[in-house]
Amino acid sequence: MMDHSTLLPATALSAPERAGVYRAILTRRDTRGEFLPDPVSDAVLSRILVAAHHAPSVGFMQPWSFVVVRSEAVRRQVHDAFVAAHAEAALMFDGEKREVYRSLKLEGILEAPVNLCITCDRNRAGPVVIGRTHIPAMDLFSSVCAVQNLWLAARAEGLGIGWVSIFDNAAVQAALEIPPAIVPVAYLCLGKVRGYHPRPELETAGWRPRLPLEDLIHYDTWGVGDPDGTLSAHLRDDQRAVAEGRFVEPE
Repeated sequence: MMDHSTLLPATALSAPERAGVYRAILTRRDTRGEFLPDPVSDAVLSRILVAAHHAPSVGFMQPWSFVVVRSEAVRRQVHDAFVAAHAEAALMFDGEKREVYRSLKLEGILEAPVNLCITCDRNRAGPVVIGRTHIPAMDLFSSVCAVQNLWLAARAEGLGIGWVSIFDNAAVQAALEIPPAIVPVAYLCLGKVRGYHPRPELETAGWRPRLPLEDLIHYDTWGVGDPDGTLSAHLRDDQRAVAEGRFVEPE
């Protein structure tokens, strides 16, 4: 049994700390064309990797590993895999969508000074893992939590990250010499950037709009609306505040 006297205080963060968390979340962007050639220091890289390593994981299995890629030769192999898959992907869209797709900058593999591959070892904690007994993919979901932690920490450090997913995973495994049993979960481009777009690039390009959050929430059971409309009203107000750059924290 846990000794509750050892628990840390369950107090809210200070107002400046909360503002920093929300700012990192709301201004985080998938960076592609804004990377600078400036090196990322090992001190900063260490901090964001520590943040990633402190992500939640089911059964505390910590299934992730991190491949830090600085070699231009290795990055060129990954870039070649992207180019091949990118050409294939363009043919999957029709008409105007295909042309818009081809016009989009979807990676910064060679421009970013650092690439990171976050992987998942599905056998790290053995065959039976607390919390994964009935949903086998929980280890993969845990690795994605590490991606999000790293992304937000990078934003706090003034860095940009771009997630590249347009390539054959086997090609990335080969380029990085990742063992067959280890699953590449995210290939990320990391570096200092010229700035952050005010809105996600795909939203600005008209690819997809941001969906209204109040339309995505169900109450008690699927398809049931807000019984008194109170939360929905707050959601609309907060989304409007975000869009207008005046988002305020909850009291």
